[in-house]
Amino acid sequence: MSLFDQFAPTALLGLPLIPLAMLFPWLLLPTPPLQWKHNRLQTFLNWFLMSFTKQLLLPLSTGAHKWAFLFTSLLAFLLTMNLLGLLPYTFTPTTQLSINLGLAIPLWLMTVLVGFRNQLTHSFAHFLPEGTPTPLIPALILIETISLFIRPLALGVRLTANLTAGHLLIHLMSSAVPVIFFFSPATSLVTFAVLTLLMTLEIMVAMIQAYVFVLLLSLYLQENT
Repeated sequence: MSLFDQFAPTALLGLPLIPLAMLFPWLLLPTPPLQWKHNRLQTFLNWFLMSFTKQLLLPLSTGAHKWAFLFTSLLAFLLTMNLLGLLPYTFTPTTQLSINLGLAIPLWLMTVLVGFRNQLTHSFAHFLPEGTPTPLIPALILIETISLFIRPLALGVRLTANLTAGHLLIHLMSSAVPVIFFFSPATSLVTFAVLTLLMTLEIMVAMIQAYVFVLLLSLYLQENT
């Protein structure tokens, strides 16, 4: 088997499991109870989401605060999917570039359309900074246009590459531990310790990449509001 077989979309009875893998994170999030007093999990979740929302909306204008629910839901969705993908015998949808681009392109396009609707002149001004020499105007407009359209690609590739690289390293080291054990138990134990540290690092990467994805979207929105 190839190392990349773990990233191949799986199917059961001819039905793809990607929709189920993308729906399952929402089923794990607790439903807010009707009581005034929440349990510890619900209290921690509310504190986490409120802290993230305040931090995210701090640099945004008042008009952009309507995006708070969308950004918070997206963070919870990506964070849960990334962490669930670290469990054994699970599939991580965010290791698929098509899934990540399917999230990045529409959201990025929404921020651009908001800028064109609310401040058309300011949005076009990004393509040509004031005081640009006349001979550089065509080249600068082309460069700014390419940099604008490459943003969603960078969002999707960054998330895909970071999670794929981490999963590959974990797969390689976990496969090496039982093989090395028969030749050198001490080396196998050291490899297992490194694998534990790598697993901890990958948990942090899964959380950070979900935050970075939403944070960059909020920065794109900040430029257009």
